[in-house]
Amino acid sequence: MESPAIPVPLDPREQPILERLLRTRDALLLIKQDKSSYIKSRDVLPLYEEVIAEVEKLNAARKEPERRLVHNRLDYVLDDCFQLISLLFLTVGRNNEAPAVYSLATTIQRLLDHLNEAGFYSSKDLNSITKTLESTRETLERGRDTYSPALLTLLESRLEQCEASLEKLQKGLAVLAPPLAQTHETLVSILRSTSAVNTRSKFSASEVNNLREQLKKIEKGTKDGNFVDAEGNILPGQDDLKSLMRRCWRWTEIVLEREGKIDERFREQYERLLEIRNQLDRLSVTQAWSLRETDLFGYQRKLDRIDEARVNGNFVDAEGQPADLHAQRTLLYLIRRSYAYIYALLISSEPVSEALLPVYNQLQTLRRCLIEVKESGGVANSRELYPYSMKLNSIDNMRVDGKFYVGPDIPEGQGSVNNLLAECYDLVWELRAAVVAEEEHS
Repeated sequence: MESPAIPVPLDPREQPILERLLRTRDALLLIKQDKSSYIKSRDVLPLYEEVIAEVEKLNAARKEPERRLVHNRLDYVLDDCFQLISLLFLTVGRNNEAPAVYSLATTIQRLLDHLNEAGFYSSKDLNSITKTLESTRETLERGRDTYSPALLTLLESRLEQCEASLEKLQKGLAVLAPPLAQTHETLVSILRSTSAVNTRSKFSASEVNNLREQLKKIEKGTKDGNFVDAEGNILPGQDDLKSLMRRCWRWTEIVLEREGKIDERFREQYERLLEIRNQLDRLSVTQAWSLRETDLFGYQRKLDRIDEARVNGNFVDAEGQPADLHAQRTLLYLIRRSYAYIYALLISSEPVSEALLPVYNQLQTLRRCLIEVKESGGVANSRELYPYSMKLNSIDNMRVDGKFYVGPDIPEGQGSVNNLLAECYDLVWELRAAVVAEEEHS
């Protein structure tokens, strides 16, 4: 799990904490790996309490300011524990509680670091992260009276770090004049699209050339090489946009030259990252039916280890020689894309226990169908609504005293499932009412 380069704790007070956390992490991993039954809150909460107890002991041992700077194996194991607990909270449907925030906060920080390193990003990237951080902070505030100050302080620190990184990136976009925003978005899209073509199993030079045609169109819209407004005034943010333009030209040239072939010295890292990216891509398509949030832990850790193995930001070969520009950018693109997939999967996680997800997903599908029927003009007669009504009734009959049970347990997410059920009933009622109204008028 850890790299051998990570130092062991030097403080003798930390060693027993490490040993206990290792046992707790093993217990968390066992829960994660057990697919024979649904994960329950009562499986997770005692282990959360164990971790918090160790954090409080660690804080006491590191109360001297200089001690906090030491980062050793204990910190990595503790991070594993919090990541697993966070993902387990999501799996049992406790998305809106403070411990669930940890994994998302660390993923956002990784993503922001990579956006900053890449040097190009869109306002859409930042807008999504801004909204997520706002809702995450609300979750944190709600947990102030419920969860340990040790956890809340840790999460607060993570969020502040994310917010500081986000603010820095937002300032980078603020220099652009509003009329240049769309051009900037297009250039970012061209860079990313070029990288996507570069990592496909079958390289397409025509796709890259089409992207270069877009660059030519943008260049034609300039005046004497400058981006100007309708009156011919040079717009603020020129230098950044021109730099991005040059980067697009250079990257498309490099990709066309290499034809999707990476330096053999970095073939192993490339294939590992490509596999991670492709698996996450598949998960993003089938998420509602196949994702168990704890599965993301393995992907996170693989990415973290590859990312952290860089030397001064560079990927290096077995002899310690850095990668060329093509390999460097290709590998970084795959890491960044994978973190983006994890981020998207985390924010789209529903506050419903995996035990209730089959019912929840059926209702989601039913709701989509009913909305499509409504938007396409409704039904011709009430009989067309029978299949929907029968399905709703069969789901409704699963409830006992208004609750969905799985065995003797009442899984988390009852409110979400019941609200969705009620919404489906409302849609059926509206469609039936429309038929009755139509019959009365005819």
